[in-house]
Amino acid sequence: MKKISVVILNWNGLGMLQKFLPKVVEYSASQDVEVCVADNASTDDSCVWVENNFSEVRLVKLDKNYGFADGYNKALQQVEAEYVVLLNSDVEVTPHWLEPLVEYLDAHPEVAACQPKIRSERNKSFFEYAGAAGGFLDKYGYPFCRGRIFDVVEEDKGQYDTIQPIFWATGAALFIRLKIYRETGGLDGCFFAHMEEIDLCWRLRSRGLSIVCIPQSTVFHVGAATLKKENPRKIFLNFRNNLLMLYKNLPEKELKRVMFVRGVLDGVAALVFLLKGEKEAARAVLQARKEFKCIRPDFEASRAENLEKTVSDVISERVDYSILWKYHAGRKKVFSSLPALNK
Repeated sequence: MKKISVVILNWNGLGMLQKFLPKVVEYSASQDVEVCVADNASTDDSCVWVENNFSEVRLVKLDKNYGFADGYNKALQQVEAEYVVLLNSDVEVTPHWLEPLVEYLDAHPEVAACQPKIRSERNKSFFEYAGAAGGFLDKYGYPFCRGRIFDVVEEDKGQYDTIQPIFWATGAALFIRLKIYRETGGLDGCFFAHMEEIDLCWRLRSRGLSIVCIPQSTVFHVGAATLKKENPRKIFLNFRNNLLMLYKNLPEKELKRVMFVRGVLDGVAALVFLLKGEKEAARAVLQARKEFKCIRPDFEASRAENLEKTVSDVISERVDYSILWKYHAGRKKVFSSLPALNK
């Protein structure tokens, strides 16, 4: 059994594999490390190219496109390692990128998962939207990061180079103990894509396990490689899955109040899209809420299990304020300007 399995989920991503897989193989090379490409039934030449050019890479062929969440779940059923890295196909790794991650988790058994620092592949001095230097959550379920609040992405000047407990680690480069991944149920396949890593991390944190960002390891992420940020399908998945995540994980005493406020805020979001002339985006928000209400009963068992296994309702990295209010009314555009609790 390998100590680490780096698992790259692919779907029709030949161009990304050609660009980024060579460095993953080169900079992960070790007797203790396996590099695996899990293919979601691609119709391009991804598998043929991997087989012809990287015989040392293990290729797991799935029978259909299971999406991001279940694609990884299916792939990891065929992996045996102490640690796995869920690595997006559009991530450029750097020399020795795995060493700080494995060394920290080896020394800290209470830590279930971690992430490296994520910088933009397109603008390499800046953080990347999806993860930056570690993720947090506000009281109404809005995610933000050290280095990124909504659309304001900071330049990396070393301001977040300390190892930091976080609420969620990005799915673009999620380093996690495989045993714990399986014990907590992995990614929720019903999400298909988007928010599934935050949902998983909420389960980890509520069950008393820690997650950290280790900025001594840096990778570069293209981002929006599957769906562009403004794509109506992505808007739909983000809003629907965020509501599902809240329903599955919120403490009972918060559920009604938070869901009421989110109903108001989602209505405002749809109206803003409409006023900007983005009718499809507005429709996506409303459709997300409609579908959430329809499928919510299917998640009652998941909610009951999560509440039963919760050891503490208070998670310091889920802040007790509205990041929307801080951002728009308080003009807090960078993480370092927020209250000191999570610095």
